[in-house]
Amino acid sequence: MSDSNGVPFTDGKFYEKNFDSKEYLKSFDVYPSSYEGFLPFMLRHLHNTFSSGNLEGKRLIDIGSGPTIYAIISASRCFEEIVLSDIADGNRREIEKWLKNEKGCFNWRPIIQFVCELEGRSRSPEEVERRLRKIVKQVLRCDVLLENPFHPLKVEPVDCVLSSLCLEAACKDQGTYRRVLRSIAALLNPGGVLVLLGVLDQSYYREGKQTFSTLALSQSAIEEMLTDQGFTVKQVETLPATEKQKKSCDGNAFFYLFAQKK
Repeated sequence: MSDSNGVPFTDGKFYEKNFDSKEYLKSFDVYPSSYEGFLPFMLRHLHNTFSSGNLEGKRLIDIGSGPTIYAIISASRCFEEIVLSDIADGNRREIEKWLKNEKGCFNWRPIIQFVCELEGRSRSPEEVERRLRKIVKQVLRCDVLLENPFHPLKVEPVDCVLSSLCLEAACKDQGTYRRVLRSIAALLNPGGVLVLLGVLDQSYYREGKQTFSTLALSQSAIEEMLTDQGFTVKQVETLPATEKQKKSCDGNAFFYLFAQKK
């Protein structure tokens, strides 16, 4: 199946074979305030969400973490245990290298420092790193297209599910996206929260020499599908994509969404 721009659907097997974790991480090798658009926007909203004092719990699952940890830095204040996950072996290996502080692991210190500044320096970067390495208990293989994304493992319901730049990349049509949201809802305790970070109206993006398909979705379509799956959308923030960013994708805007399971 191809999208309107003729980009073939890139499934999980394609990601496992062709997604270059190290090449992708180069885009995060910056201080966030010097990064155009996405990164500081998302980090600020994650900080606002997890520093509000209204959100805490025992466990959080990050679905489709890629080779990154940026999405859980602020959340590490609120949860006793965090599970990271991805379909690609290379992405999971990069996370595990950082968790074990192995030689050659990616340096997340500048991004952690930025979050510490957002927090008013109530935590030092060293404290955050120790905290993350303590509470990230598992880095699991995850295929969001399965009814149980962690099959054959059975994961008990959690208080928060977070997913960044994953769902639209994994789904080829809206029917699939709805099924994925249903599976995510099943992972949450009643009253649990879902934090989604993604791109609107995007059908493809390029990473290095590879082009990957994504499902082009409007904000209203995402909100409607979440409502249908029993969520109450509490907050949506958007940031228009820059002309520079549009050279490697056709998305119109980044979005940050916070919803609660009824």
